Amino acid sequence: MWRNPTFICAMSLTLAVVAWGMVDTLGLAAWASSTVDLLFRSRGWFVMLTTTFLLLGAIILAAGRAGRIRLGAEDERPEFSTFSWLVMMFAAGMGVGLLFYGVAEPVGHFLFFRNYQNAPEAASSALSLTVFHWGLHAWAIYGSCGLVIAYFGFRKNAPQLLSSPLRHVYGENVWTRGIGFIFDALAVYATAIGLAGSMAMGVFQVQSGVARMLGLGETGLGLALGVFVVLCLASFLPLVRDLGSGMAKLSSLAILLTVGLMLYLLLAGPTGFIMSSVTEMLGNYASQVLPHGLQTYVFWEENVLKYFSDWTLNYMVWWLAWAPFVGVFIARISRGRTIREFLTGVLLAPTGFSLVWFGVLGSAGFYEAYFERFDPQIVVRDVNAATFALLESFPLAWLTSAATIAAAFLFIVTSVVSAAYVLAMFSSRGDADPPTSMKLTWGVILAALGLVMIVTGSVDAVRAIIALSANPFIFIVLTLFVCLLRALRRDMNHHGEES
Repeated sequence: MWRNPTFICAMSLTLAVVAWGMVDTLGLAAWASSTVDLLFRSRGWFVMLTTTFLLLGAIILAAGRAGRIRLGAEDERPEFSTFSWLVMMFAAGMGVGLLFYGVAEPVGHFLFFRNYQNAPEAASSALSLTVFHWGLHAWAIYGSCGLVIAYFGFRKNAPQLLSSPLRHVYGENVWTRGIGFIFDALAVYATAIGLAGSMAMGVFQVQSGVARMLGLGETGLGLALGVFVVLCLASFLPLVRDLGSGMAKLSSLAILLTVGLMLYLLLAGPTGFIMSSVTEMLGNYASQVLPHGLQTYVFWEENVLKYFSDWTLNYMVWWLAWAPFVGVFIARISRGRTIREFLTGVLLAPTGFSLVWFGVLGSAGFYEAYFERFDPQIVVRDVNAATFALLESFPLAWLTSAATIAAAFLFIVTSVVSAAYVLAMFSSRGDADPPTSMKLTWGVILAALGLVMIVTGSVDAVRAIIALSANPFIFIVLTLFVCLLRALRRDMNHHGEES
């Protein structure tokens, strides 16, 4: 692997961030925040256009003639059952973010919208904005990247690298090799940074949950580092085992705990109120999803523009940061499915669950806050504790808090294992079965990056560092999707001539 220039370049970039973070953590966070702010102001409109284009493109492909094309040989069938496929895909793509932001995001948006709207309107707007961030646009980014890798990898037998579509469509020449090298190196770099940031946020949440359960108060960095060490040890075994047996079991358990938690809050809480809120939210989302995807708030005041950048734009590039990792992982587990089946599953199943999840937890938070059993200001004081603060207003808080900690921990482990696999695959020239030593090497590098993120102690700083690493992918994912469209057109024309 030390003779692979892509691996050396990407690892050098990644280790440079590790070194900077170790030497000057606050300086790295401040520089990332200011740079991201500048980039968002200049190209925020392009981010929204790109993500909406990817969503519309995915819908058209799923509904059109191309939807019948199988990702692999015509007689191939999927390796994983539909349930296992959806569970692994969802755990890798969203995971711990659902637990971290399930309560904090809708309640936080509510507090902001109260500056401009009355309470009922603010609650509705808060849920609408939350589910927009976690809905079809996010999974269109993942699905587009995953479809590109799966199509060229399984249909054209190309290496599972981001450079493969470029070389296949435009041929082998100095330009495609040069640009392809940049694509592959940045894919490794963005994946490592994005995963490390999510790892840090998961550790923050587990730390907060353990501290509240044990009544420890302010624990500082010590407990976070303890959680981090246990996480690293727990990730070792799945890294040396087969992908299917390791990931499927961990992902299934994490999803079962998450679904159980959601159903408990729905049934133990104000069920009628929550379901009415979810129903209204679904209607708002269906009617607003495309217009919202083109909203840039250009005529609003500075405070609203800043909020749009900090949340909506940050989310879109966050999904872009995860696109190489999640896309390649989804491609790896989707061989044998048709394009229609692939895109339908990727777009609808995770989006549907996200809508219900945030609808249930957000509505429960609003209800408990109205009756003063939950303090919404917790998202300002300690965003890591928001979910646990809500659970404490319900019976069996110790059990639900323990389940949340366990689910968060499992989600982090599955993400680390998935990312280490994808990074190892990228670093071994697209080998679908990379050597264990390569996976362990990336596991160690991810751990070092995660440690840097944890030392920042700030969720906002982590988000800024992720966003900065992801910005180039606005152009990369768009280029890959154009390559896919050109290849599909040739493929369908060829089959049309044969028939």
